[in-house]
Amino acid sequence: MADSICRALRDGALEGELAPALTFKDSINSPFGFHAFAHVLMQLSSNILAGKSQSRGLVLLAFSRSPAYYLELLKKSGVNVGSSEKWIQILDCYTDPLGWKERFTGGEKFSNVHQEVSNLSHLCTNVRDLDNLFSSIITLGKAGFVGDGNVRFCVAIDSVSDMLRHSSTSAVAGLLSNLRSNDKVSSTFWLVHEDLHEEKVIAALEYMSSMVATVEPLTPSPYVRESNLNTPYLEHSSTKGRFHVRIKRRNGRVRVICENFKVEQSGITFTSISSEDAVVNQGLVPKVQFNLQLSEKEQIDRARVVLPFEHQGNGKPIQIYDGRRSLTESKDDDKPLSTSEKSKDEGAGKGEIIYFRDSEDEMPDSDEDPDDDLDI
Repeated sequence: MADSICRALRDGALEGELAPALTFKDSINSPFGFHAFAHVLMQLSSNILAGKSQSRGLVLLAFSRSPAYYLELLKKSGVNVGSSEKWIQILDCYTDPLGWKERFTGGEKFSNVHQEVSNLSHLCTNVRDLDNLFSSIITLGKAGFVGDGNVRFCVAIDSVSDMLRHSSTSAVAGLLSNLRSNDKVSSTFWLVHEDLHEEKVIAALEYMSSMVATVEPLTPSPYVRESNLNTPYLEHSSTKGRFHVRIKRRNGRVRVICENFKVEQSGITFTSISSEDAVVNQGLVPKVQFNLQLSEKEQIDRARVVLPFEHQGNGKPIQIYDGRRSLTESKDDDKPLSTSEKSKDEGAGKGEIIYFRDSEDEMPDSDEDPDDDLDI
């Protein structure tokens, strides 16, 4: 499933359509949204370097982490950092987001210490001005690696929550909408911390997204007692969770898929739920001395057994007793009638009701009141 959203971002947008947009959501109960964000970032970077992506470059807005952190992350993932300035540009909104350091140094811009970082990062000193921020993104994309033709670039934002600290929801939504509708943007994705905002803010971000990925914690098993919740079970499950993805297709249909994830020292890994459930179900089957499965011969023999409720006429007319007449009468009804019997039946079939008394003691019907002799 994580591969499917990576492919959607890699393939980009069709001509005349909005760019695919992915929203990552996490919370304090499962704060692993950035791990999923970094996983997609590294996968997309590898596709760009291999020439398999529609985008030829990546513009990263760094709000929650420094450019040096992403440079180290690229090195750990085996990405060629030597030529990184040719395909990635980082807009540094982390070092001096409001320009305080620039004012403190008397108007001199704060520069990065590492030369490698300074080659691919550009300092932003006013994150409140979203119009200028949008212009900086487009300028970096066009001047950095787009060039002529229909070549596009991807935009990644590591924390929309930090943007919402300094700007209104409508302003941030306008920026994201302009990025999707720009003809030079191939795809875009961002991370938001769900429990820091109102529901209407999250709903607005989801509305603008073609894909929504939610990181959720694993609930404790009902077989685990409350007294054992402080045991290593929580330590073991604290790095695990569920990764839900909702994908809006071009035909209007919505596809919902889910995977399990585990955060390790090397990064985040995803596994399908079906394979894990198969292992769990296999472990739940008790070990018995007999076989619970049927062989092929046993299945054939079972299919040949005729059940009592099935018809067993063997080609003959089936007599079903309905409880209102005897079987002998029903057999007589099946015999063909002669012409004389038919004439009798035609004459007698006039809707008459013939009543037979059950016993001689039963009094015939009369207009006399049977209670006349009572002295009341």
